[in-house]
Amino acid sequence: MKIAVGSKNPVKIRAVELAVQSFWPDASIISENVPSGVSEQPRSEAEAIKGALNRAKLSMEVTGAEMGFGMEGYTFETEHGMFLSGIVVALDSSGKKGIGCSGRMLLPEKLAVEIRNGEELGPMVDKFIGGDNIKQKQGTIGIFTKGKLSRTEEFEKAVTLALARFISPEFYE
Repeated sequence: MKIAVGSKNPVKIRAVELAVQSFWPDASIISENVPSGVSEQPRSEAEAIKGALNRAKLSMEVTGAEMGFGMEGYTFETEHGMFLSGIVVALDSSGKKGIGCSGRMLLPEKLAVEIRNGEELGPMVDKFIGGDNIKQKQGTIGIFTKGKLSRTEEFEKAVTLALARFISPEFYE
């Protein structure tokens, strides 16, 4: 099975590899950097799903894969403050889609203010901690949990959840 990931981000590619190969060990995973069609910092779950779906579709079109994955980190507001989460869309060649979500974490207000002013989370966290491209490494989650959780682990869980429709089709048909 040929599977495409709509990103060149090593965190996202690794998350798909770990989740997919636990079900289909012989799957071939390829990545292609494709546009999301949404803002750099999606600010709602709906926008994140739209971007992830766009990436899944485009990655399949470009590579000819049988299944595509799109992933988007996003922030959203609540009465308690701004949260960070991630969405994964898995799409197959027949048009069936599965959607999974990572955990959610409250962001520090000083970062939330910058995001509300139009900044992207990854570069803001880099500046905040003096890091370098953490979104392609441990992620904000890894930084704020002192390494207990990583962005790869969170996206791996979300990929597995998005695959539920495909690995247990009897419950979705």
